[in-house]
Amino acid sequence: MDGKVVVITGANSGIGLETAVALAAMGATVVMACRNPAKAAAAAAEVRQRATSDAVSVVPLDLADLASVRAAAATIESDYGRVDVLINNAGGIWTTRETTVQGFEQTFGVNHLGHFYLTNLVLSRLVASAPARVINVSSAAHRLAMRGLPWDDLQHERRYSAMAVYGESKLANILFTRGLARRVDPAVVTANAAHPGPVRSGFGMDGDTKGVLGLANLMVRPFEVTPMQGADTVIFLAFDSSVAGRSGEYWSNRSVAHVSTHGRDDQAAERLWRVSLQLLEGAGYPIPG
Repeated sequence: MDGKVVVITGANSGIGLETAVALAAMGATVVMACRNPAKAAAAAAEVRQRATSDAVSVVPLDLADLASVRAAAATIESDYGRVDVLINNAGGIWTTRETTVQGFEQTFGVNHLGHFYLTNLVLSRLVASAPARVINVSSAAHRLAMRGLPWDDLQHERRYSAMAVYGESKLANILFTRGLARRVDPAVVTANAAHPGPVRSGFGMDGDTKGVLGLANLMVRPFEVTPMQGADTVIFLAFDSSVAGRSGEYWSNRSVAHVSTHGRDDQAAERLWRVSLQLLEGAGYPIPG
């Protein structure tokens, strides 16, 4: 990983933090794209110490605000000569329906749309750094989207169930991965999704999950894997030569894993791509070109 630049969203804790440590220790320049400046600064200091590397920096990124996403992409483009690996790791789950700055349902806006926008904004930098890699952290929770994406209520203005909406966002991660893989030569940029497993991290522990969902989140923690274990497949996809040129796949435990029927629907992947572009344009944040 010497000389490579790796951008990781949500790198201040959990899977993102452990991924940052591992790749920095391999010699990569690690860019931690995080929402909370204080937590990000502390996490960056930890990464430098554990990886014995000074090639670690922070870029402010709030995926719930497309203006912040655009600013982060501009900073990455201006401050770094290349982007070899983009790891879309950040995500969240909310007990009740909330909205992003631009008015999108928060789970969809943060877990999918913000990453879709960021990836497309830095795609030219990834292409110029070929061979490059995009890794989208998804989840087996994509199976909770048993009817696929709710095209008639994608923003869940009529009905909202936290786990179902979360599952749909993880399905969107997989469909986005397939859509990107269809658009870029795998010899230039590959796109893969990863299931990290149930990870004992700060996920859902910032007061976003309340009531029964919050209690369930606490109860399952003893059965979850460590952040380092959860990060293993993500790290593997970022550096291992055996996955060079492989694109559009869903991985778990360093192997290609089975994805739901809805996750294999290329028509849905194309529809999600078109809808995402339309939503961004409608909000005043079109993708250049």
